[in-house]
Amino acid sequence: MEPSDLPALPPLLDIAGIAIFALSGAIAAAREKQTFVTLAFFALITGVGGGTVRDLLIGVPVFWVHDPLVAPICLATALVVWFAPGHWWSARLLDWADAAGLAAYAVLGTIKALHVGLPPIPAVLMGVITGCVGGIIRDVLAGRPSILMRPELYVTAAALAATLAAAGWLGGLPLPVTWTVAVSAGFALRGAAIHWSLALPAYSRGPKDEPPDMPA
Repeated sequence: MEPSDLPALPPLLDIAGIAIFALSGAIAAAREKQTFVTLAFFALITGVGGGTVRDLLIGVPVFWVHDPLVAPICLATALVVWFAPGHWWSARLLDWADAAGLAAYAVLGTIKALHVGLPPIPAVLMGVITGCVGGIIRDVLAGRPSILMRPELYVTAAALAATLAAAGWLGGLPLPVTWTVAVSAGFALRGAAIHWSLALPAYSRGPKDEPPDMPA
């Protein structure tokens, strides 16, 4: 749901991407036994949070404010979660819905940033922001440990999707090919991290590794 001159996902896939991210936000609120108002707020803030920050940083109109479909899609997703059986919304489903939104919107954010003239590395970072920030806001508001503070790969998956998107754009590949490869790779890496608990090495230096204080 970007400006009409922006090469974008086919409309149905774009709508699906917004709905998937909104779904992860609504599920998070539902699992906390919140009201419908909270579910709707979580759906909206998760669905548009990363794209909002990206648009403010690159100095373009915030995409969802000028699009008549984005907010209703988020609210409709909250309604689905509200009325569906509660056992549908497991923590596992939340993780997989988030993984799909992460990959799709890391690519979308990168392509939009390249389209408005950003250099490749800042554009990739805008893609990471687009993919990650909505989920981070969701976790903070829900009082859950932020995904950034959990060990399995998350930002790395967004970075992979964004980097492949930038490479495809700069290499002149057809956009459908770029979208398919980049989104699939990011989703596959995040999915592997969920399934096998893949993680980067953690920082291991602590006080015991620091030199002892010198005597006064």
